[in-house]
Amino acid sequence: MAANRSLASSVRLAALIACVAAGFSTIVGTGSAGAAPPLSVSTVATGLSIPWDLAVAPDGTILTGERTGRFVAVRPSGAATTVRADQSRIFATKEAGLMGLALDPRFAQTRRVYTCQAETTGGPAPAIPPDVANLPLPWPNTGQVINVVAWRVAGDWSRMNREGTVLTGIPVNSSGRHAGCALTAAPNGTLWVGTGDNAIPGNPQDRNSLGGKVLHINANGTPAAGNPIAGSPIYTLGHRNVQGVALRGGRVYVSEQGTDRDDELNLLRAGANYGYRPDRAPFIYDESVPMTDPQRVPGAVGALWTSGYPTIATTGIATLPAGWGEYSNGLVISALKGKRLVFVALNGSGDRVLRTSTALPDRYGRLRGLAVDRDGSLLVTTSNGSGQDRILRVRPTR
Repeated sequence: MAANRSLASSVRLAALIACVAAGFSTIVGTGSAGAAPPLSVSTVATGLSIPWDLAVAPDGTILTGERTGRFVAVRPSGAATTVRADQSRIFATKEAGLMGLALDPRFAQTRRVYTCQAETTGGPAPAIPPDVANLPLPWPNTGQVINVVAWRVAGDWSRMNREGTVLTGIPVNSSGRHAGCALTAAPNGTLWVGTGDNAIPGNPQDRNSLGGKVLHINANGTPAAGNPIAGSPIYTLGHRNVQGVALRGGRVYVSEQGTDRDDELNLLRAGANYGYRPDRAPFIYDESVPMTDPQRVPGAVGALWTSGYPTIATTGIATLPAGWGEYSNGLVISALKGKRLVFVALNGSGDRVLRTSTALPDRYGRLRGLAVDRDGSLLVTTSNGSGQDRILRVRPTR
């Protein structure tokens, strides 16, 4: 397992400008509002605290991870147990900690799990320039970083052993704000990683930073084939805070938390710039800018769907299988602030939203992680804290 894969050279990254300069058309289609599918909801597990993401193993075990670093396995019998793992490096605060989680597509053979997590580095905090020391800015801190980590799980789910750091260098500040970090494994074994911009003004447009990007890497941390710039992990840029990545056929979708004006569902195109640029004034993180700003980011790609005002804090995203009626082969998005699920019906090519609907508003509090179980039902984690969280199973009733 390769370790400490970081930023590609600035020379090669700078060539990404050429991809953007070609110009990408805006693809906006919010669709019509429809009725939510009839649902039944049951509880799979209780007693959790901020379970961020979850995945289903071939044997039916549900694995989730709490923000503080604890892994929990829910066996097919319903028994939930802590999976022992050395998480002494975890950096957990507010929006950062143990975040994205994905199983190797060959998990039955490899027993490998990937996580996206904030970790301490032991390094000192950098000096803050005197002229910006009093600004309300979460200044970068070299004492922590976000890593993509590979683990191997014991056959009885009793323990996870760390195999190594697959990718490092994703920035996270001392406040944990806008940490991301979404993680999905593709059938070919590559990993899609959505990152947050760290609430640092220049990160979304900075081709020398992994913040505010979607990355595409191989399982050993090297850049995946088909990336717009050879040798670079960056697939797209201009993002604010990517919270979920979903695959539908050959297309890649991300859910992105916005400012107070728009959360976004984005359909990715290699090398595209999604137009977030909050650096309108030096050292000021200006969130009054549009989420997609074609005036200041020529060729910026518009969202496939936006929440509008007020935002709902979109988080997880999953592709629905057959059996979900008009939303079959569509998408579902969870929301923290909005405390609901958003169902999204897509056209056959997946590049236009036909209709959307909301479900479970305010019934279970803040909703975060999403996964589709082997029977096609939807697994959802709540994110209310204080040991009150649970995993829900949501099924269509017809």
